[in-house]
Amino acid sequence: MIRVGLVDDQALIRSGIRALLDAEDDLTVVAEGATGADGVGIAREHRPDVVLMDVQMPVLNGIDATRQIAADEALADVRVVMLTNYGLDEYVFDALRAGACGFVVKDTEPADLLQAVRVAVQGEALLSPAITRRLISEFVARPPDSPLSGGDLLTPREREVVALVAHGLSNAEIAERMVLSPLTAKTHVSRAMTKVGARDRAQLVVFAYESGIVTPRGT
Repeated sequence: MIRVGLVDDQALIRSGIRALLDAEDDLTVVAEGATGADGVGIAREHRPDVVLMDVQMPVLNGIDATRQIAADEALADVRVVMLTNYGLDEYVFDALRAGACGFVVKDTEPADLLQAVRVAVQGEALLSPAITRRLISEFVARPPDSPLSGGDLLTPREREVVALVAHGLSNAEIAERMVLSPLTAKTHVSRAMTKVGARDRAQLVVFAYESGIVTPRGT
């Protein structure tokens, strides 16, 4: 059973998403909140597998709440998926830097929202190739913050894997592209994340562009 925390300041949105999730055999909402502070509290008290977190909320916004959750080592297994109204809005890149594993648009198809929760639990980033391209455009439009360190520790094979992650490939797709077993591909990704200090694949994508491993025009 995948345990979900739901945080949004609009009660109607919460009730709709909760009904959708609770109708699934493998998903259950363990707690709800209306502010970012509620989200942090839910993560600490209930330790859900996934927190669906709105971006703009009173008291504490979703990005700062995500940053607090990501900074707490005791909550390392809690994945945060941001809920946004406009797709790649001005907040999403900051959310990924803060530690969110991805995002979904509130008006997405129900099946896509369900898939997003399941993908987050599997440790995959919610970044399709199309979304990745939009993230690249957003990255190019603004100067980077202080990048994650550790790029010089990556082996050539790990750098290649990081580049493929940045282009939106899953572990299975990386394995096929590099002629590796899925387990080996996953191992390379995990080692790269550890070396650069990335919490998850989304932060690994941010690192790939900030470090220059990949650029908007390719690798």
